[in-house]
Amino acid sequence: MSLHPRLTALLCAVVFSACSQLPTTGPSASTIRQTPASEAPAATGVVQVVDINENVVSQLLAGQSRTQFSEAFGDAAASAQSVGPGDVLEVTIWETPPATLFGAVASDLRVAVAAVPTTLPAQMVDREGTISVPFAGRIQAAGMTPRAISASIMQALKGKANQPQVLVRVVQNTSATVTVVGEVATNVRVPLTAGGERLLDALAAAGGVKQPISKVSLQLTRGTRFQTMPLEAIIRDPRQNIPMQPGDVLTALYQPLSFTALGATGRQDEVAFEAQGISLAQAMGRIGGLLDSRSDPRGVFIFRFEPKAALEWPQQPAATTPEGMVPVVYRLDLSDPRSFFAMQSFTMHHRDLVYVSNAPAAELQKFLNMVFSAVYPVVNLVNATK
Repeated sequence: MSLHPRLTALLCAVVFSACSQLPTTGPSASTIRQTPASEAPAATGVVQVVDINENVVSQLLAGQSRTQFSEAFGDAAASAQSVGPGDVLEVTIWETPPATLFGAVASDLRVAVAAVPTTLPAQMVDREGTISVPFAGRIQAAGMTPRAISASIMQALKGKANQPQVLVRVVQNTSATVTVVGEVATNVRVPLTAGGERLLDALAAAGGVKQPISKVSLQLTRGTRFQTMPLEAIIRDPRQNIPMQPGDVLTALYQPLSFTALGATGRQDEVAFEAQGISLAQAMGRIGGLLDSRSDPRGVFIFRFEPKAALEWPQQPAATTPEGMVPVVYRLDLSDPRSFFAMQSFTMHHRDLVYVSNAPAAELQKFLNMVFSAVYPVVNLVNATK
């Protein structure tokens, strides 16, 4: 028996309403893969969709190696310590007997007189980078080693003092220092010596870090360049314990790292991880993996901003963020056994967003459930009107 036309129209309206209001946690895997580049926000340009495979992981790991201190700054020790403005110098002068300029004159020239050193009062290198030496005048000191300053003073005294010998000693070093700040016991300026202090030496001079080592990163600023590495990685790899240079700034950062998990995962949450970093495999383990009842194993995505030079992009980025970053969606296909190897080397970044889409079958099941829940009341109403 056919339904009344009005009831048929009502039933269709209910079904279409159910279709339009189908709940979901986010876009499907096909929607993310097929989104045209023109629909990307103008502020971020083309959103790159990149499959995670061995080639992509290798490129990303190569880029991460360039962020190591040994690669960014090298392992060259500082050259001989140069004097700078603010340093305090002590100048000692000897003359060959019989001394007449700085030493005392013997009353009897037939008596041998030992050379007596004359130590001048300690003086600070002025802003012009010079010091003053009697009978020699202004001597350039800034940018020169103590040995070079000694040679300059001897040259200036030539013909005035009797075969002078000069020794210059730095008694207070204020220019060749490293500044250590941040999450350390004491913010301090560490003087550099001829021993060649290294990064961990400077950190030890500041009393070490106040937070657990696994949660601290060190940022080294040298001139206009800066780089950050986890402290735990520096301790584990001696190559990263590089020599310090004058003017370096070492900052200990307590920066809790985290990623966000959404979609068909066992745990939808912001998940913290160590400064040393974790792999995508570890991240998936911490969120309980995929929900077997509704997740799409081909629809595991990681949303991230990457430097423009991080990869060979599928599409040339038309624009980047104000910081010069490219929006990227990494896709992992867990139906391919090879992906389980790739995810062990894929490193998670701070503020990554992991999203797992629903499987098409799960969407269909939800649709059918909503349709049947809408149809049954109408059918019951029809039966009641017979």
